[in-house]
Amino acid sequence: MKILIASSECDPFAKVGGLGDVIPSLAVALKKLGHDVRIILPKYGAIDSIPWCSVAGGPMIVNMGYGVEFALLLQAEHKNIPVYFVEFNKYFARGGIYGEFGESYSDNWKRFAFFCRAVIDACPFLGWAPDVIHSHDWPTGLISPLLSLWNRPAILKNTKSIFTIHNMAHHGYAPRELLRFVGLYDHYWHPLAMEACGAVNVIKGALQFAHRIVAVSKTYAEEIKTPAYGCGLDGVLRYRARDLAGICNGIDGEIWNPATDKFLPWKFSAKSIGGKEICKRELQSAIGLAPAERMPVFGVVSRFFEQKGLDVLCNALPDVLGKMAVQFAVLGSGDANLEWKFRELASRFEGKMAVKIGFDNALAHLIVAGSDFFVMPSRYEPCGLSQLYAMAYGTLPIVRATGGLCDTVENYDEVTGSGTGFVFNDLTHGALYDTIGWACATYYDRRRHVRIMQRRAMGKDFSWNKSAKDYEREYELAMQLPLQ
Repeated sequence: MKILIASSECDPFAKVGGLGDVIPSLAVALKKLGHDVRIILPKYGAIDSIPWCSVAGGPMIVNMGYGVEFALLLQAEHKNIPVYFVEFNKYFARGGIYGEFGESYSDNWKRFAFFCRAVIDACPFLGWAPDVIHSHDWPTGLISPLLSLWNRPAILKNTKSIFTIHNMAHHGYAPRELLRFVGLYDHYWHPLAMEACGAVNVIKGALQFAHRIVAVSKTYAEEIKTPAYGCGLDGVLRYRARDLAGICNGIDGEIWNPATDKFLPWKFSAKSIGGKEICKRELQSAIGLAPAERMPVFGVVSRFFEQKGLDVLCNALPDVLGKMAVQFAVLGSGDANLEWKFRELASRFEGKMAVKIGFDNALAHLIVAGSDFFVMPSRYEPCGLSQLYAMAYGTLPIVRATGGLCDTVENYDEVTGSGTGFVFNDLTHGALYDTIGWACATYYDRRRHVRIMQRRAMGKDFSWNKSAKDYEREYELAMQLPLQ
């Protein structure tokens, strides 16, 4: 099949979160299955120069609702995957992807509407007719409605659309003006189309018009059909339930592999796990924890946002650090209040807790490798990648039972020693304290079970191989559907 992946992020060119990791890994896995896969994204100002980038022909016409614009379509290659960049300085020649200095750009709805229209017009410009255009989250949510237009480019008459939901919380609200701006008709301004609460809801449009919809885990696909997780669109998702699937993300084994990781002082594997202790000593030294080989280290690498449940962790940590023989290594940034709380706890429990505010890729790898346990008390987690990284390195996750965390972490059984981590249900101070205590007691009293679980976790296949085949099946199902 010919597959065009449209995204607002793609590592190493532009990345804010996990979406940037997913796009190139999925593309590579699909290419290995024999498909013609290409990626398209905006050329942001932060992508200053790409030495191997070339112009894919002359100026490209972008047919907006108010008239035509001209953009450049640039082409590069990443891991043998063609990558196209839409260059239009009015909207993309800026320092950020979605915003700067903690504020989103006020015209994001125009920026990404223009990008979606450019994706549609890039296909006839290239003379390439994809079987499927696969879009991701609200910045590319207009592609599905645009593909439903009767006057879409002739080359796309048989092209189907797949939309992947990475996070239902971000809808991409815009004024009604968006419809005419991008070339959609007034009949899209309807509660059964794209109107919601007196505005255009971009992700609602994607859910209404995509041929197939994918959520990034099976549990999340069920959760978003409920009022608690559907963010007001649970009714739409229940209506489209037959076209909705759940596929967990994978991880890049070339980057996240303890046997080859360039950031580690000592490599290790499930068969030879001793190097993990060396990484633990290096972590304690690097981040400022007291040397203590026989004390469990709990790692946290996360954005500091409400979604991640770290406010509950901050509330539980005084009791945890005051009453248990444990250490905590924390890396992240985000909410200023949470940053202050973590710093204050590190100051109060010096040697037992250390915090680095910001992001440090090398330290992130070291925390994942050198910790004994990895804490993710998320309020919701569509898929989650950090727990997959942790298990690949024999670091046992402590997670709340939600979304992809349910689908990927098997709860510990004290009788048999089975499981790959520790799972709790209620996001409360007491439940999190008890689960950390459970992991702590297991570390001290049942070390053999910890080692068994570490090796079991490291033996799991979290690569993109299975997920890519599941997406392949979704593309096939979409191609069997009648044209809109």
